[in-house]
Amino acid sequence: MATIFKRGRDKGKKNKPYVIQYTDHDGKRQFAKGFTDKALTEQLAAKLENEVLLRKRGMIDPAQERLLAIKQSPIEEHLQAFDRSLANNTAKHRRLTMTRVRRVVEGCGFRTLADMDGEKVVEWLNEFREEEDIGARTYNHYLQAADAFGKWLATTKRLPGNPLIGMERLNAETDVRHKRRALKPEEFARLVEAARNSGVEVQGYDGEMRARIYLISYLTGLRRSELASLTPNSFKLDDAQPTLTVEAACSKHRRRDVLPMHPELVSLARGWVAGLAPEEPLFPKLARRKTYTMVQKDLERAGIPYETHEGLADFHAAGRHTHITGLVRSGASIMEAKELARHADIRQTAKYTHIGMEERAEALAALPFPLAPAAVEALEHDGDLQALVTAWPGLSPETRRQILALATPPSTDS
Repeated sequence: MATIFKRGRDKGKKNKPYVIQYTDHDGKRQFAKGFTDKALTEQLAAKLENEVLLRKRGMIDPAQERLLAIKQSPIEEHLQAFDRSLANNTAKHRRLTMTRVRRVVEGCGFRTLADMDGEKVVEWLNEFREEEDIGARTYNHYLQAADAFGKWLATTKRLPGNPLIGMERLNAETDVRHKRRALKPEEFARLVEAARNSGVEVQGYDGEMRARIYLISYLTGLRRSELASLTPNSFKLDDAQPTLTVEAACSKHRRRDVLPMHPELVSLARGWVAGLAPEEPLFPKLARRKTYTMVQKDLERAGIPYETHEGLADFHAAGRHTHITGLVRSGASIMEAKELARHADIRQTAKYTHIGMEERAEALAALPFPLAPAAVEALEHDGDLQALVTAWPGLSPETRRQILALATPPSTDS
């Protein structure tokens, strides 16, 4: 039987609420806050007693009741818990994810978990895309962050399933907002020299330091945040095959990557790490620098346009795009380039491979023409041009005549 009372310090005070004491379905004593009105408190006590009776008879599922309570709880406490769950990721990934999730939640007006709805998220993102003129890639980043929050809610059993499941990504291929281009080898060399000989600081780095950053970016294909994580401990310069390591927390795909090193980089790195403490960054605060500004200014000094019809040559393009394109140009297979780039999908590697008309023409010229066996034999043994044009399939009569005419010495007057 539930009882109602006022605490000793509240007796005689009309503005203080009553307290309800009752026994729950597990036989445990519980207390609940009532109202300042005694009659209303008695009604609430009767309601609590009735719920206890229903639970004892199995007519109320405690798990369902708990889930309902969670659904009605403020979404902010779950956002904070989700933020804490991202602690093992890079600071940048954690910050971007939470910024995007919070913007979606606030934009959709979600106050509790019960409010979350995938259709509302897509509707708001379409409005946001139109108002802010964002591209498909950015749209997908917001969608991905919101979906990650929904999956986490399901995984942690805060909800029975992901409430945002089924939201479709846009095709980023049809809406490229940041087209990049790779630098040619001679352009990259001029960029490095322009930085080294500039005599000025840009983004807190002198010319020599910028030249080092450009070189290691090109020779490894590492991203800016990965380059920022490098310390002397990252290198194994004395192994039979020298390597550098990017720790999982700093790698984009959250895996520890061990990469072979270019022979020239091995020699350069020995000088760069000399005098540094084992955990001291090679490039302090690089992750926070505006690296595109560095490249833009040094390209200008080198007389190379920052942007052409082919795209931008920002830091990511001058380093990673040029690295992957250079691998393919130098004869590496697309699969080898994929592994060195640490891409999960070969299609992503293809996006980073910028092969121009000149390279395509050279590749086409190297394609062997299919000569008939008789033509090959004629060329190899006696150079019989007549036999060649006779055996060569597909030649028009006019073409045959022109080939034979070229081989006939011009007549001279005696």
